[in-house]
Amino acid sequence: MIDKILKKVIKADPKDKDAPEKPKAPNHNNNQIMSDEEKQKRKKKVELWEQKKYIVQAHVIDIQTGKSIVVLNETEAIENDIRQGYRVDLKTTGGNKVCIVDLSKEMVKRGEIGVFGDVAHQLLIEEGDILQVVKMERPASVDFIKKKLDGEGLEASQIQTIIHDLMDNRLSEAELSAWITSTYIRGMGEDEIVALTNAIVSSGNQLDLNVKPIADKHCIGGVAGNRTTMVLVPIIAAAGIYIPKTSSRSITSASGTADTMEVLAPVDFSVEEMKRIVLKSKGAIAWGGGMNLASADDKLIKIRNPLSLDPRGMLLASILAKKKSVGAQYVVVDIPLGRGVKVMNMDDAEALGADFIKIGKRLDMIIEGLITDGSEPIGNGIGPGLEVKDVMSVLQGGGPADLRTKSCLLAGKLFELVGKVNEGQGYDTAMTLLQNGKAWAKMKEIIGEQGGNPNVKESDIPIGQYKHVVKADKEGKISHIDNKAISRIARAAGAPKNKGAGIYLYRLKGDRVKPGDLLFDIYAESEPALEYAIKAMDVWKPIELEKMLLGTMR
Repeated sequence: MIDKILKKVIKADPKDKDAPEKPKAPNHNNNQIMSDEEKQKRKKKVELWEQKKYIVQAHVIDIQTGKSIVVLNETEAIENDIRQGYRVDLKTTGGNKVCIVDLSKEMVKRGEIGVFGDVAHQLLIEEGDILQVVKMERPASVDFIKKKLDGEGLEASQIQTIIHDLMDNRLSEAELSAWITSTYIRGMGEDEIVALTNAIVSSGNQLDLNVKPIADKHCIGGVAGNRTTMVLVPIIAAAGIYIPKTSSRSITSASGTADTMEVLAPVDFSVEEMKRIVLKSKGAIAWGGGMNLASADDKLIKIRNPLSLDPRGMLLASILAKKKSVGAQYVVVDIPLGRGVKVMNMDDAEALGADFIKIGKRLDMIIEGLITDGSEPIGNGIGPGLEVKDVMSVLQGGGPADLRTKSCLLAGKLFELVGKVNEGQGYDTAMTLLQNGKAWAKMKEIIGEQGGNPNVKESDIPIGQYKHVVKADKEGKISHIDNKAISRIARAAGAPKNKGAGIYLYRLKGDRVKPGDLLFDIYAESEPALEYAIKAMDVWKPIELEKMLLGTMR
C-alpha cells in the first residue's frame, strides 16, 4: 500500500534544484515607488479634491455585491470629473471608505448616491443620510501592475503597496485580474514570491503560540475524500508536537477539511480561542477564514477562481503565508499526482516540491514534499458525514487502508522533519500511535476543546436517509475512478451544505467487477436532491472500465 500511494519524496538539495521561474530583472531606475516630487503633487491633488464639496443623499440598495461599489448620477459625476471605474473616498459622520464608482442615468438622481448593502452595513449608512464624495488619485499600484505586464520584476515594497491597496479596496477587479494574469504569463522570481508571502502574512492576524516545535501540513488538493488532516493532527499532537491546523471550506469539492470537522465540533474561532485550544490540546482543526489570517489571500482567491488561473508564484505565496501566519516551522506538503488533479506529470510535481523547499527555507520553514498517487479518491466516504465515519474508523484501528497508510506516511515524515524520530522510523511511529489508541484519545480531547462531544460514536453521525445503490452493468477491470466526477455527483446530492449527503465507494482502481457488483451508494437528505444526483451520473461518469479495443484501422 505504501508503494502504491507514495511516488516520490522531495527533500531540500539546493545543488540539484533550480529556483522558481524568474522574470526580467527589475529596472531600478524606472521602478521606484514614487519620487518626493510626485508624492507632493499627489498630496496637493488630494487636498484640492477634498475642498470640492460633492454632497449627496444616500439611497441604500439592499443588494450584497461582495465589493465596495457606489452608484452616482452620470451627469453630476462627470461634472465633478468622476467617471466609470474611478475611486472615491466616501465620507460619513462615522468614518470613510474607498469605493469604486458605477454610473447611472436613471437609478440615482442628481444629489443622490446609490450605496449597496455591503458598504451601507460597514459605514452604518441609512436611507437619506448625507454623505460626501471625494475623488481619489489612481493608486501607484496600477503602475506596478503595468510594469509586471511588461515583464519586469517588482520590488518588495511595490508588492507590499499592491497588497495594501487590495486590502483598502483601492483596486478594481479588472486591475487585480490584470496583476494575477501578469504573474501567470510572466512568472514570479524567488524574491517576489517571498515578498508576496510576507505581504499576505502582514495583511491579517497572526497566531503567536510562543512554543516550539510547531508542525503543519498542506495538500495541493484535487483528490476526493483524502481526509488525512483529521487523522494526522491527532497523531502529531499525541506525540507532544504542536500542530495548529487551519483548513479551508469547500469551493468545488464535496467537502473541505473544515466542513468535515464541523460534523464533530465547531471550527470557527478567533485567534485567541485557537491559541487556547492548541496550547491545551497541542492540536486543533479549524476554519482559517474565521481568524482573519493572511486576509489578502482570501481576496486574491476570489479573483483567481473565476479566472481558473493558479500562477505558481501566487500558489506558493498563498500556501506558505497561511503556514507562516500560524508560526509553522516544519511543514509537509502533499502533492497528489495523476489524471484529474492539479498536477498531472512528475516533472511539474518535482519542480513544485523544489520551489516549496527553496521558498520555505527563506521564510524560516523546513519543508518536505511528498508526491503521492492522486489518480483516485482516498477513503470510502465522499461528503462530510461519510468522511467523518472513515476518519473515526481509522483512528480506532480500522477504516480504509489507503486513508490510514497515507495519513501515517505524512505524519511519519513530520516526525522525521521535527527530529522526533530518526529517518525511516516515522511511519511506524505514527502507526503505533493509531494502534495503541493514543491518537483517538487525542482526537476526542481536541473535539471536546473545540466544543464538540468527545464521546461521539460512529453511529451518532447522521447520514442522508435517501439512498441510491449503483451497481456494475457489465464485466471488466476498473481502470479509473474520476475524482472530479465523484465530487460533482456528491455535490449534486447536497454535499457539503447537507452534511449527510455524498457517496460511499466500494471499489478501487484495479478491482474486477461483474454485472450486479456494488460500485457505490449515493446518499441525500431529500428526494429531489437524490434524483438530481442520479441524473448527474449521466453527465459525469465516475467509474471507467478497462478498454480492450483502443481503436481500429483500415
